[in-house]
Amino acid sequence: MNRIPATGHVTLVGAGPGDAGLLTLRGLRALEGADVIVADRLGARAVLDGLAADGIVLTAEVIDVGKLPGYHAVPQDAINELLVRLARQGRRVVRLKGGDPYVFGRGGEELAFCRAAGVDVEVVSGVTSAVSVPAIAGIPLTHRGVATAFTVVTGHDQIRAVGGGRDHTVVLLMGIGTLPHAAATLARGERGADCPVAIVEDGFGPGQRVTVGTLATIIHQAAARAVRSPAVVVVGDVVSLSPYAPEELALCERKAVSR
Repeated sequence: MNRIPATGHVTLVGAGPGDAGLLTLRGLRALEGADVIVADRLGARAVLDGLAADGIVLTAEVIDVGKLPGYHAVPQDAINELLVRLARQGRRVVRLKGGDPYVFGRGGEELAFCRAAGVDVEVVSGVTSAVSVPAIAGIPLTHRGVATAFTVVTGHDQIRAVGGGRDHTVVLLMGIGTLPHAAATLARGERGADCPVAIVEDGFGPGQRVTVGTLATIIHQAAARAVRSPAVVVVGDVVSLSPYAPEELALCERKAVSR
């Protein structure tokens, strides 16, 4: 008689941008109850380190499947199969993902693969870097009289498909490598070359730094400051609200509000 293996379950947990204080309580409870944690590099590893520094002891085995730009230590297909294999061993699996699992985190793919394999899956939302990282630079993505909408894209997307003007904020994730193309493309549209831009590097990390310029100047500024990933790029008049914005950009913002 063949024995049917015990089936555990998978919980997709958003780790947030890397600050353990921004991990949700529900996410923490999932980590505390896990047998194994399958962790990303960005956000996830920093949260685990932060919890340990705060004296929170997690007993789960940690499997690192972190990705570097242009290099995936563990391919996505292998991650999907790993989650199913661990759950079929009867283990409580937490897939700890940076930011939110459903914001460019491939969480939907992992959920679909697990469900197709008959594995129960739960999703715990996280704080996305698309919103939280601009916030630490004093940049609201929407602001009365300045911006009424925002769009989040990645550096791998077709940036020319993003419409709107300076009152439609663009948040660019994973976009440092393609920043010259993105800046040039957006400058040719309604936003114009003098549209404010901010780059927030290593948000919530030890290398946190903000660079503010315009679509016309940001490439030279980024090169001069040796800007590196991870970073979030924000394009639009809301950048003028940042305390890091130079006075000439702040004046542009005040004129926009007064109109």
